[in-house]
Amino acid sequence: MIKINVISGFLGAGKTTLIRKLLTGSLKNEKVVLLENEYGEIGVDGAFMKDVGITVTELNAGCICCTLAGDFQGAIDQLIDTYHPTRILVEPTGVGKLSEILSAIEKAKQRHPDMVVGGSATVVDAGKCRIYAKNFGEFFIDQVKSASTVIFSRTQLLSSDRVEKSMALIKELHPEARIITTPWDEMTPDFMLEVIENGKPLAFAPLEDEDEDEHEHHHHDHDEHDEHEHHHDHDEDEHEHHHDHDEHEHHHDHEHHHHHHHEGEHDADEVFQNIGVETAKRYERDEIRAKLEALSDEEEYGRVLRAKGILQDASGAWFQFDYVPGEIDMRDSEADYTGRFCVIGAHLEEKALKELFNV
Repeated sequence: MIKINVISGFLGAGKTTLIRKLLTGSLKNEKVVLLENEYGEIGVDGAFMKDVGITVTELNAGCICCTLAGDFQGAIDQLIDTYHPTRILVEPTGVGKLSEILSAIEKAKQRHPDMVVGGSATVVDAGKCRIYAKNFGEFFIDQVKSASTVIFSRTQLLSSDRVEKSMALIKELHPEARIITTPWDEMTPDFMLEVIENGKPLAFAPLEDEDEDEHEHHHHDHDEHDEHEHHHDHDEDEHEHHHDHDEHEHHHDHEHHHHHHHEGEHDADEVFQNIGVETAKRYERDEIRAKLEALSDEEEYGRVLRAKGILQDASGAWFQFDYVPGEIDMRDSEADYTGRFCVIGAHLEEKALKELFNV
């Protein structure tokens, strides 16, 4: 039997982080293959996963909808023939439609009768779901509606009221969805996998006796991140306001206009852009952090939703970086064949972005 799980999520929601966590549990004892479908010319995530010892086949398909079905079927066949896995984890691109991935898997099942779909999950950044549903609805909503489980990320940075509001939005879109709201650090990888696969109710988690600690811990967390949360809240509202009369309207017209031609369907290529760069240049970490902080200037750079890369500093050490609006993460890395990074977003100013990174 080959189990197949799909972990989807909009740009920067935390899919790769979740997969890394799941791989530290009992999946370590299974023969797991990760199939990534990257959007854009340069696949960066493949490098991120190497440290976990998983073989990665990167599918770099510019236009997900048109080219994926063929590519995806071939990739599944090849993975099964080459590696004989007991489980395949599929990580679709952040701008893909989960419904399309699931129908491609159904087709693959006809050729591999021993394949079982073990639940699909969509990772949703709990603080950004309203703005993404509003501005990129077609992609975001498809991912939510097609998943059996929605896993909120970054709930530890938000107040419980804020998480509650995000839950209400998801329930509206997909009333039957199981929604995981507990911070990831408080759950074991195997428990998370079980919820994704079997919908084990969270009430069965051994929380009764820890209730008090839990509360205190949460309270402490909340204090610590208060400032961060405020920034996040503010950011989103401001953003929303800013887009009401601008991108959203335009996007709406565009959608409407398309309605007559393709039943309102868009390819990711029509809405999102990806700028990928390979470079041997060396950058210091604080220099990269400053550049990433600058990306929030929409006038200058367009609407950057995600940036990630792997680069080398002057001393020769390699590091990886991840950016989503309001959050930057950096960590040490093993050497890669060359430095590379990509920026994904809407209405991007390519020239300004390349100048920012001096490439």
